[in-house]
Amino acid sequence: MAANKKQRKATGSGSEGGRFSRGNLLTSIVLVMPLLIFYEIGVLFSTSMNGADLITSALVKLVGRAGFIWVQLGLVVIMAGLIIYLRRTQQFELKQFLPVLLESGIYAATMGTLIIFVMVDVLHVNPKLAAGALAQSGPFDKLVMSIGAGVHEELVFRLLLMGGLTWFAQKALKMRPWLAVLLALLVSSALFSAAHHWGSMGEAFRIGVFVYRLLAGVIFGLLFRYRSFAIAVYTHALYDIYVMLLH
Repeated sequence: MAANKKQRKATGSGSEGGRFSRGNLLTSIVLVMPLLIFYEIGVLFSTSMNGADLITSALVKLVGRAGFIWVQLGLVVIMAGLIIYLRRTQQFELKQFLPVLLESGIYAATMGTLIIFVMVDVLHVNPKLAAGALAQSGPFDKLVMSIGAGVHEELVFRLLLMGGLTWFAQKALKMRPWLAVLLALLVSSALFSAAHHWGSMGEAFRIGVFVYRLLAGVIFGLLFRYRSFAIAVYTHALYDIYVMLLH
């Protein structure tokens, strides 16, 4: 029995030849947990919720700020339970933190340029962007809300929505794997972009802003699918931090 348990742990290892494997959800969730906890503590000391990510804005509007805190604590409990469950078949690798951070930093620093290139030279769309409410916030609030966007939006639109759509398209619709992934990628990216314009708290619709976020969603989706959930979250968070703090 001990040998079998050890074998399952090895099978669920997070690296293949030293490279972080997207199949190790345990390592991804553990690496994302510090961001979630920092965000939750940061919200308690944040002076304003203006410019919060769309998931935070929707929850605060629905249940109030106090209720939102309880929802976040519940999310921590759920993720902690998932970590305990995944430990039976997977192994956490702390050594992957720096490679994940470095790889995500490279993606975050270059994705904006790539998106602008595609918009201008391929799609011929004006990439005029809106600064948003966070432009009026202080550095600490910007940092907190940027991290919140990275965690919440990747959790909802990539892990749950894209992952769920891929599974549904393959299992229920009997699609080929590549077609299921493509469908899930495009649908989740389009909904990710459209959600920023939804409701009274959403931004006014502009095609340039919509296409920019659509392409960003595609990049995050590709990172989630072919690298890992953690890399998608860290890339999103670092990109938002770069945009909000340095621009």
